[in-house]
Amino acid sequence: DGSGATNIWGLMRNTKSRNAQTRRRPPHFLLNYPSLPPLSESTPSASIHVRPLTYFEDVTAAVSELRDDLQDILREEWTNISLTVSHLDVLLPEPEPEPKSRADFLRYSRQITLDPNTANRHLLLSEENRKVTVMEEPQSDSDHPDRFTDWFQVLSRESLTGRCYWEVERRGEYVKVAVAYKNISRSGDKNCQPDWFSFLHNSIETSISAPVPSRVGVYLDHRAGVLSFYSVSESMTLLHRVQTTFTQTLHAGLWVGYVGDTAELCKVK
Repeated sequence: DGSGATNIWGLMRNTKSRNAQTRRRPPHFLLNYPSLPPLSESTPSASIHVRPLTYFEDVTAAVSELRDDLQDILREEWTNISLTVSHLDVLLPEPEPEPKSRADFLRYSRQITLDPNTANRHLLLSEENRKVTVMEEPQSDSDHPDRFTDWFQVLSRESLTGRCYWEVERRGEYVKVAVAYKNISRSGDKNCQPDWFSFLHNSIETSISAPVPSRVGVYLDHRAGVLSFYSVSESMTLLHRVQTTFTQTLHAGLWVGYVGDTAELCKVK
């Protein structure tokens, strides 16, 4: 009834004045005051007394204080998190230096094979599709959308990304070592002839004054946009280097010009 509720609230006020922490420990409070007058199964509406809202001032104050405490804690923790994130250092690996010796280049060697579907009909592939030879008679009658029809060319089966290195052994009077996109938009190639050779890129030809090598090393760093050609012998001699931007994966290419000319993708160790 109403007198019981008044006694309970009176006890709460007295308890608060003796120990301000009691309201933060409701289980302790219930242990001290465990019993309330039981409600009858049928309570006449005339015995229910509606008290003013001022009776709930203590509860409201406690909830407000708890809310303020939580907000202070969250604000402090968020500040600590923000300070931690603002001082977070992101460490990125430094780019590796370009290879210098042949041993350095061989770390990036790729075993590349030639794609028969791209080979001109007058090209014969051998040595597990690593070697190409120009033949007088057509070697294939099949049609394929990737096949070269006008020039004695062939592309690699494997696409090239990242850092790659391969070597080409050439035999003949007219051999080109090339790097190209799959759609035949050339990135760069090199024409080799007995007395002179040049670098051809985007229809711009650059003459190279050096002895024509029998073995050419090709180094590609796709991400850095680096394409380099080397004369391979006892040492690595740079023939030409290109700095550009590659927008697609690349393929190794070979172009042999005359009957009997050969070019072979070498097995390097």
